[in-house]
Amino acid sequence: MNLSRRTVLLAGAGAAAGLLPGLPGTAAAAGRDLQPYASYWYPDSLPSGTPGTGITWRSLKEWSAEGDTDLAFNAATVPLATRFTPVPANTTARSGQARVQSLVSFGPTSGNPAQGAATADYYALTHWAYVDELVFWGGSSGEGLILAPNAPIVDAAHRHGVPVLGNVFLPPVAYGGQLRWTRDLVQKDSAGHFPLAARLVAVAAAYGFDGWFINAETGGGNAALAADMLGFLRELKALGAAEGQRVTWYDSMTVNGTVSWQGALNNQNKTFFQAADSMFLDFRWSRSSLASSGTAARQLGRDRYELWAGVDVEANGTNASVNWDAIVPTTTAHVTSIGFYRPEWTRNHLPASRAPGDFHAADDAFWTGASLDPARPDPTARWRAPAVSVADRSTVTSLPFATVFNTGHGLKWYEDGSATSDAAWNHLGLQDRLPSRRWVVRTTGRRPTVAFDFADAWRGGSSLLVSGDLDAPATLDLYATRLPLGPDTVVELTHRTDTGDASLELAVATAEPDGAGGAPPYAYFPLTSGSGWQTSTVTLTGLSGTVRALGVRLTGAGAPVRWRLGGLAVRDAVVTPDAPSGLRVTDADGGSLRLAWQAAPGPAGEEAALAVRHYELYRILPDGTRRFLGGTCQRAFHVGGLAPEQGEAAARFELRSVGELFTVSTPATTTHTW
Repeated sequence: MNLSRRTVLLAGAGAAAGLLPGLPGTAAAAGRDLQPYASYWYPDSLPSGTPGTGITWRSLKEWSAEGDTDLAFNAATVPLATRFTPVPANTTARSGQARVQSLVSFGPTSGNPAQGAATADYYALTHWAYVDELVFWGGSSGEGLILAPNAPIVDAAHRHGVPVLGNVFLPPVAYGGQLRWTRDLVQKDSAGHFPLAARLVAVAAAYGFDGWFINAETGGGNAALAADMLGFLRELKALGAAEGQRVTWYDSMTVNGTVSWQGALNNQNKTFFQAADSMFLDFRWSRSSLASSGTAARQLGRDRYELWAGVDVEANGTNASVNWDAIVPTTTAHVTSIGFYRPEWTRNHLPASRAPGDFHAADDAFWTGASLDPARPDPTARWRAPAVSVADRSTVTSLPFATVFNTGHGLKWYEDGSATSDAAWNHLGLQDRLPSRRWVVRTTGRRPTVAFDFADAWRGGSSLLVSGDLDAPATLDLYATRLPLGPDTVVELTHRTDTGDASLELAVATAEPDGAGGAPPYAYFPLTSGSGWQTSTVTLTGLSGTVRALGVRLTGAGAPVRWRLGGLAVRDAVVTPDAPSGLRVTDADGGSLRLAWQAAPGPAGEEAALAVRHYELYRILPDGTRRFLGGTCQRAFHVGGLAPEQGEAAARFELRSVGELFTVSTPATTTHTW
């Protein structure tokens, strides 16, 4: 069993290519294709013949940041956040033991839009709290073998403290692999160095991601080639470490240059493991091979949890047959970490008519388990969800902190409770820091349903909906935090009651629970109620120190209630970002435009990435209506499918900076003459 036999399917996977942000179902305009795509390369030499439609063959050896015309669209900007581990939500989840790696194909190798697309049908991963490393999976012999992750994926992952790796895939001969590509990758210069190792490090640094997953599965090699691969890995790790990057090796090539999947750490692959930061063990592992692998790692002076035991969920997802006790036993220490292969099954197995809510329901079951409450997991269930074994993490550590519960995709775009675009969309870079424990509800009565909802929102594409018969008070845990409390600290909640009647309270804890699985020692503050969206501002009178947990409590009379939470913010002061400058159209072909701008200045006139959360672009119609076209964390954006309105000589555009509190700047403006 190997990874590559599935990878061959990627060339035709994903349906988002050609769709443009902010416009429903529009294809790229005829003429030049200005749509930027995620980047992919061959190591050096290209295939014979000509590429297929929509495919561009590129050589990594020829790449330079200066010559990369799409770099502004592809470079992530959100720094990798620091995470902490709160007291676990249950008594079975452990910190400091097994971790989770996730190998995900978010789209096809070629034609994968760089900055989202006009569809809500997307693998919008939100359970980052359980993930320690994300691999941007893909590659094919007919398109390219080396993939750089889309900037939106990296930005969302970094916001939640998760590093992202690009993928180097050298496929088996049966799937078009050519041994010359392996030799290209590990070629040496006259000084004995590996130029493509330096090039990979430069790509990751320029694009803002965190290293590489190396998957060498092309057979026919020999010990000399294996020695070159080992030298390449060592140099890649050394150069990358200086940039804060990491390397994961896949259990494929052995020390004699052949490809033989071991499903274990042993003498056939341990030198490669020693040259990398971690290793993905092929799916053929057994209880005994994982146990011996952990022992071998310790003998090498390494952490056993730097081994990812491959769990193939591409075909069967939560129905996959997995010997969980071999990886994460319930009564003894975990043996290795977990490497999920293709957990986007949670989207892909659903019918084509799937809606965002359908995907999130399946994804919650995958990561949290059938109970849908990590405080009440079922450790006897056949599918042992990560929440059962792995402690969740959080990055909510500084002020200001705010969320509008935006998952990174939606059926419309909302601002202040009104839709400013009726187009479906996805863009993970716009995703908020989301609750890590979904969903912990503490009640002695009937448990209400809690879910992200896409039928209405205060801002972005989704809100948090609580619905059910509240026959007893129900407290919903939202965030584990480490937020400093000052004399001016307030909490703001934007909420709405759709049906029924419930009294509402903000729940704030400044101390940890007594132990794993315990409830935070909340203090409760009443919220105002009324009709329509409203914002309640709460002064935390009587509290001091550090906010450790945030939640809400609803108390009803046993009748059905539907209540939405549209926004939550914790702040000392209202901070509004400065406006961007220099908004301009840099290229145009019909209704397809590329725009760029200078970043909003930070304190003392310096650029400060944290001063601006993202940017939002609007078109101003002749009647003065503002239509949302899209948002991005980058300083360049593409829109397509535009056409002049009746009697319109020039299209007008506005761009605003959006801060961490979702406050917006004054606009930068430009026009485009038709």
